[in-house]
Amino acid sequence: MTVEEAQEVLLIEEQGLAAVRQRIGAEFIRAVDLIQACPSRLIITGIGKSGIIGQKISATLNSTGTPSFFLHPVEAMHGDLGMVQQTDVVIAISYSGETTELNSLLGNLRRRCSSVIAMTGRSDSTLGMAADVVLDISVPKEACSLGLAPTTSTTASLALGDALAVVLMNRNNFQAADFRSNHPAGSLGDRLKVRVNEVMLTGSQIPLVSTEATINEAVKELNDKNLGVVVVVGAQECVEGIVTDGDVRRYVASGVDLEATRAKELMTQNPVTISDDKQAVDALSVMQSHEITVLPVVDEDKKMLGILHLHDLLGKGEFRFLL
Repeated sequence: MTVEEAQEVLLIEEQGLAAVRQRIGAEFIRAVDLIQACPSRLIITGIGKSGIIGQKISATLNSTGTPSFFLHPVEAMHGDLGMVQQTDVVIAISYSGETTELNSLLGNLRRRCSSVIAMTGRSDSTLGMAADVVLDISVPKEACSLGLAPTTSTTASLALGDALAVVLMNRNNFQAADFRSNHPAGSLGDRLKVRVNEVMLTGSQIPLVSTEATINEAVKELNDKNLGVVVVVGAQECVEGIVTDGDVRRYVASGVDLEATRAKELMTQNPVTISDDKQAVDALSVMQSHEITVLPVVDEDKKMLGILHLHDLLGKGEFRFLL
């Protein structure tokens, strides 16, 4: 039963997230507009499990270019309220919207800050009625078998906080270099300081075929090197184009003769490249702006020197854990 119980918990939480996703609309846009226009700080407040979620949301916002801090409701009523400025925007988190400690703070917050955004499961609650914007985090049910411990509802709060952070990051054109400046001591920050030639794959690790190679040969190279692309080179190993696994799948679906077709007929010409003296952070910015995960490294004559995969820059999974 253990596995089935665990799967049921995840299913319930998935259903909760789906419900929140379907409701994202005008109120979410209003919240983003208020936060983006805020000339000072975004303040997150909540208590108990909602407070813990609020601290994580604040940390993510700070990492991704939206200045914020967490304000504990009880500490606020004992002096920390002095940190709140008239130009600040507040996000108050309470699933019930009736948390005594938080609602006791509401009147003071409204007099001190410019706007209050409620993240609650009840828009008709005290918190919901007092807010300028309500982000609805109501879920069909908690994953807790007793229906008591905050589970699905806290997952929904956290996910909606992530959605705010990422949308604001995109709106503000927050780049990898900005992320690195916010993480000078992190492993990602260290990795992005190095030059491309220190982290690129070289020699036999590069998925490479000539312009005259067949598609079958390109597929073999794709499978052998497992990077999702094959670089097509011409004379003196100068980069002529690139073939992705997606290109091959689409081509195969068309029913053509893979042995009779040359790589040069399928390749995307003049692919995006980078020189080996650039920093890794520059390569990451190029990948981000072009929405690609693999980047050929070339010299000034476009001769192939190496290749970079996103994992070589970020490390598998480490980027998301730093957020």
